[in-house]
Amino acid sequence: MTRRLWRRALSTCAGITIFSLPGTAMAHADPARPPSAEGWQRTASPDLNADSSLTDVYALSAGDVWAVGQQEIWDVWENRGAITHWNGSTWTQVPLRDATGAGHLRGVTATSPTDVWAIGDGHDGLPYLARGDRGGFDRVRVSGMRVGDWLGGIDARPGRVVAVGSRDGHGLIVTGQGSWSAVKTEQKGTLYSVSGPFAVGDTGKAPLIMRHTEGAWKAMPLPDVPGGYLRDVHAEGAKRALAVGGVFRGAGKIEPLALSWNGKKWTKVKLPSTKARLYGVAGDGKGRFWVTGYDPDRPAQAFLLRAEKDRWQIIRGGPAKGKAAVRLQSVAYLPGKGTIWAVGHALDAADRYTDVVETFSPKGSNPS
Repeated sequence: MTRRLWRRALSTCAGITIFSLPGTAMAHADPARPPSAEGWQRTASPDLNADSSLTDVYALSAGDVWAVGQQEIWDVWENRGAITHWNGSTWTQVPLRDATGAGHLRGVTATSPTDVWAIGDGHDGLPYLARGDRGGFDRVRVSGMRVGDWLGGIDARPGRVVAVGSRDGHGLIVTGQGSWSAVKTEQKGTLYSVSGPFAVGDTGKAPLIMRHTEGAWKAMPLPDVPGGYLRDVHAEGAKRALAVGGVFRGAGKIEPLALSWNGKKWTKVKLPSTKARLYGVAGDGKGRFWVTGYDPDRPAQAFLLRAEKDRWQIIRGGPAKGKAAVRLQSVAYLPGKGTIWAVGHALDAADRYTDVVETFSPKGSNPS
């Protein structure tokens, strides 16, 4: 198979495999009401190597934004993880101080500027977990991890880190900081994202949400959604959360899916009419949520859903010049600015990938 044919074979499934695994995007408080006039404002690109994509983003402040992903996607031997930092004016790649190296990095989170965590694949076949700051990242070895284990989502709070994924067809939950535990869940399936007490994924047949309660992770009752899956979740305390994903309808057809938590039960959200794939979700801590994805009906336009209470709105960016498609994989809410940061990748007519960073903010404001 030629390299070009290999590109096309992979790109047909990219939306539901490697590039549809958003990581966790955390939220913080902001002004009481959203701005009335808003618009897209593209930032400078991290300028990664050829064929690059960003998978997750986390914002601590206007001058402290982190994004992770991969570069040299199509070269099995050269593919490597990327960690990049925005200081308010420029992006800088941050080194991984590890000889084995990382492949695709899927998640990033932080508790402070000096306590940043990234997760993904290691070139040695084990999941890759790293901790660092602007000076660089060091790999963290978790006892009990096996070749074939997979980790896709991460959440960090002071003194406690939780990462989720899969092992032997079951969910996998890694917890710790000083000491670590890796536990295979009784529930079959894969977990893709974690936020607060909730971890989300699918059983292979239906959505899956697990909740940490009474010292254990337990599967929760959900609406009946055959063929459904969840790829990201954002929790705002014990009484409010939103999980997003999709529903397979056969022959490559996917419908968007969102489930809302009110403190007592999960309910299916009625979304605007769209065929969009939903990848990432973030919130402001006051009940407003933003969801990123990709709309196959308008592939070259950045896609965003905004929700306030029960009101949902589709927001689109302008067509990306020279790009056949734009997929925004993850979203983060910037505290104090009312600004949304979204990252992902764009594809041109030759299926070449380019990392993308977009911001969505009040018109006339400065997203940095």
